[in-house]
Amino acid sequence: MAADDSVFVLGEDVGDKEGGGTFKVTSGLSTKYGTSRVRTTPISEQAIIGTAVGAAVAGMRPVAEIMLMNFITLGLDQLVNHAAKLRYMSGGQTGVPLTVRTATGAGGGFGGQHSDMLEAWLAHVPGLKVVVPSSPADAKGLLLSSIFDDDPCVVIEHTQMYWSKGPAPEPGVRIPLGRAHIARPGRDISVIAYGRPVGEVLALADRLAGDGIEVEVVDLRTISPLDERTVLESVARTRRAVIVHEAVGQFGVGAEISARIGEELHGDLASPVVRVTSANTPVPFSPALESRYLYQIPDVESAIRKACQ
Repeated sequence: MAADDSVFVLGEDVGDKEGGGTFKVTSGLSTKYGTSRVRTTPISEQAIIGTAVGAAVAGMRPVAEIMLMNFITLGLDQLVNHAAKLRYMSGGQTGVPLTVRTATGAGGGFGGQHSDMLEAWLAHVPGLKVVVPSSPADAKGLLLSSIFDDDPCVVIEHTQMYWSKGPAPEPGVRIPLGRAHIARPGRDISVIAYGRPVGEVLALADRLAGDGIEVEVVDLRTISPLDERTVLESVARTRRAVIVHEAVGQFGVGAEISARIGEELHGDLASPVVRVTSANTPVPFSPALESRYLYQIPDVESAIRKACQ
């Protein structure tokens, strides 16, 4: 916001008077930049995204906050039929430099209507860029790139990671969209993940190194556009792959990546590609059931060990 006066924030309760956002992400912004650039809206996701699309077409760079990702369904017409398609339908003449920030994720006992990871829905739409950071530094660097991108971006932040700590990037540093990151090099197997599972997979990889299994961890960072080259180069080296994500497995991001690996590297793999995902049910409200719903790191370890036998 300091770098560009066309950047402004809008969403429910984003102003300091209203609390600075449900997770305090926008706390302090309205005091610093004024209520004309930090606009608290009515409770209408359709209105929030629709207004942001109009502002983006008019030359602004809106950052629209949708409090929880399940509520993004209420604004899908504006996002899917307008923001994502305007550049194509205008013959490339109309960009939509819109960023939608939203939060989601299981583990907090928020129930089935507040916890879904729906990144696969959005990645299925041509024209939308979908970003899922795995660390504080990535959250900042990827958000900066999204805000200054000339096409619509959706940045998905995990509610259980808001209290995680880590080094910050240098001021103004942008992490490029559409490029995966080799978070840990390894020779024996590639584990492909994004968002919250990345940190857990890295910890597992350090443990497995003690048993002589060197895991390469690929952090996608951006779901769409997918950095297919980095993924395929990693799996071509290790000849084994495990894909981990919090969203349910059915028709998910892992299925897409597995298909691409199969199409390009069939015959070169030492073992089948394995997906470890959450259960194919709505997210339970009960803490005991929710913990069983979530992907299990012991299952990731079992898949790695079996593939490396």
